[in-house]
Amino acid sequence: MTIEEIAGGPLPTNCYLLTDDETKKTAVIDPGFWNQELADAIQGKNVELILLTHAHFDHIIGVSQVVKETQAKVYLQKEDQKMTTDSSLNLTSEVGFPPIEAFPIERLLGEDETFSLGNLDIREIHTPGHTKGSCCFLTGNAIFSGDTLMKGTVGRTDFPTGSYQDMISSIQKLKVLSGDYKIYPGHEENTTLFWERKHNPYMDAEAGSL
Repeated sequence: MTIEEIAGGPLPTNCYLLTDDETKKTAVIDPGFWNQELADAIQGKNVELILLTHAHFDHIIGVSQVVKETQAKVYLQKEDQKMTTDSSLNLTSEVGFPPIEAFPIERLLGEDETFSLGNLDIREIHTPGHTKGSCCFLTGNAIFSGDTLMKGTVGRTDFPTGSYQDMISSIQKLKVLSGDYKIYPGHEENTTLFWERKHNPYMDAEAGSL
């Protein structure tokens, strides 16, 4: 598989293009913006899926345009469905942005599901905490962690539907995965699960006391 990273948007957000090398089918993960770099990146690719780790504005602003350009199908964890059209939940009203342009959702994911992108098996791991419907996508040796797990820290839990205790439980869920994985977060630099187990204080079983 091939992974291409493009950062953009106001924060900025990491958008990823995941491609199955055998079938050349591509998934766009968290298009939180639309710019020329992303437009050029998807040009000529067989974009089949748009995968959303959660539905805050900075992860979904570009979804409608990617759908228009590619007719890709959107997958989102079911607990975040309402956020796509509620400006108070997706935070556009908080930052003074216009409402998100509506987009169709092909599949609402449940509690840990598996689906395919070409010959790649992708596992959705429900990781509430940042939002109620936050999730990670695991395929091969990679985890796309959105705003659940970032290098040395975790996402904020003080937004609507967020929960600190849910976040700690979700981080433990990632911690106990067997082996090591490259972590592709929603913001800032990549990391590894091995490094996070050693250095991230939220991986500590006693993190509830932080």
